[in-house]
Amino acid sequence: MAKNDKEAKAKKPKKKRWYSYLAEAYKVAKTSYSWLPFALAGTFCGVLLVNLIVAAVTKSWIFFSISGLLLALLLTLVVLTQAVKYASYKQLEDMPGAVSAVLSQLKRGWAITEEPVRFNVKTQDMVFRAIGRPGVVLISEGPANRVNKLLNEERRAIKRIAPSAPVHALKVGKEKGQIPIRNLQKALRKLPKNISNQEVAALVTRFDAVGTNPLPIPKGIDPTKMKVSRRAMRG
Repeated sequence: MAKNDKEAKAKKPKKKRWYSYLAEAYKVAKTSYSWLPFALAGTFCGVLLVNLIVAAVTKSWIFFSISGLLLALLLTLVVLTQAVKYASYKQLEDMPGAVSAVLSQLKRGWAITEEPVRFNVKTQDMVFRAIGRPGVVLISEGPANRVNKLLNEERRAIKRIAPSAPVHALKVGKEKGQIPIRNLQKALRKLPKNISNQEVAALVTRFDAVGTNPLPIPKGIDPTKMKVSRRAMRG
């Protein structure tokens, strides 16, 4: 028994310390922003220097030295957090299924489809659906003009299932008039709340009852298995 206990302990993965997560976050951001080390060092040294100058003027060395050090660490961490957040979005931009990865980070109040409700095998354009207080929101991924066909097809399908449901369309991409992937959650929050929570639940039940046919998604595109830092997305 003792031998088995030792083997179990040996196989048990070591618990990660907070600095391990910090190091991983730094690596993620450094991949996208080569200037990150200079920004972090500049923030830390700049804040600390300002506090030391104030300490010299006021002769309050102990107070401003300690508070300056803590403030420098805090602001440096804020810069790192923001860099990780934007680096995560930047790495998602050109990946098929990026919209799904962002939608999966939505908080309570939304019912989302893990897989696209409309998909073009040839162009890899796709449309995802989210149901919440604004109504039914369709989020497209692909060139603005090209996704119109998919959006219109899904609108017609929604009208057959829930004729009175408010329908919104958001186009995600880099083109003019499209929403950058990093602003998708913000755009969803800005939509007007048109229906109650009870109506949201009724809509979700109705769509679940109708069901949808599984779409032919090519190998290599699996939005549900995309690894994204949830902490980075939430900021």
